[in-house]
Amino acid sequence: MRVLDRLEPESHPDLLVGSEGFADAGVYRLDEKTALVQTVDFFTPVVDDPFTYGAIAAANSLSDVYAMGGRPLTALVIACTPPGFDLEALAAVFAGGQEKAHEAGVVLLGGHTVKAPELKYGLAVTGVVHPDRIVTNAGARPGDVLYLTKPVGTGVITTALKEEDCPPGILQGAVEVMLTLNRAAAEAMVTAGASAATDVTGFGLLGHAHQLAHTSGVRLAIDPDAVPVQPGAIEAIAGRHIPGGLNANRDFVKPWLTVESAGERPPELLYDPQTSGGLLISVPAERTAELAEALKRQGEPVHPVGRVVEGPAGRIRAGK
Repeated sequence: MRVLDRLEPESHPDLLVGSEGFADAGVYRLDEKTALVQTVDFFTPVVDDPFTYGAIAAANSLSDVYAMGGRPLTALVIACTPPGFDLEALAAVFAGGQEKAHEAGVVLLGGHTVKAPELKYGLAVTGVVHPDRIVTNAGARPGDVLYLTKPVGTGVITTALKEEDCPPGILQGAVEVMLTLNRAAAEAMVTAGASAATDVTGFGLLGHAHQLAHTSGVRLAIDPDAVPVQPGAIEAIAGRHIPGGLNANRDFVKPWLTVESAGERPPELLYDPQTSGGLLISVPAERTAELAEALKRQGEPVHPVGRVVEGPAGRIRAGK
């Protein structure tokens, strides 16, 4: 944000959502019924299998469009490859991304690769949304209930993998979560009239919760014991498999956080950087039953994790 603060903000009558306010994606109006949703994301491998890595990276890239209530349509590949990188492995990465894109109904139009010291892969995604039905991270209101659609813990689990201390079954469970598109959850939140939403990725649950609270001008109360946790995550933390981003997330959130009750689980879970994480959805209290029913209908879990309250913008209270 310090770099963006040095730039003149974009201004255009059809720019509906720009880079300000920690938005998940940009939105540009084409006409009264259609707006473009655009985003880009890429990162280094989180698993060893190249096909699976490509599919996870694609799901993660698509997530920002879903978080805005949009429908992704097309994508471009963006990749960095080390000199001499195995072409068969690179083809497998691309194939995994292509399969996941096709699952989402997305057409890959092409892309661009460059040489770099580390392998990185992701997508630049374009989707559509009705201008009157955009879900941003700025609409949460006091009285809303917060829901999280995926468990946390993939960061510490994939770190355990890198440190060769992750049981295959635990890894497979985390992979299945990361491979799951947020499409169904997004459709459910739009149906239920969500006030606001964001996807939980690199800043961890509390980091993204702070961004939602700050942009909405509200305070959040989150129950740590209500947050769903990926099997094996607590054991990974006990084994000290802590990603570097977790500590950075904790430092980022600390000035905004009041801990009344840390809960029975390791507090690290609340800061754990996620890959292809779930949606954090804020929905009016009178529509919680509608959201729960819509999530169940889509085969999605229902996890209320807190509520929106009056208070200083961006503050979070952890406790019952």
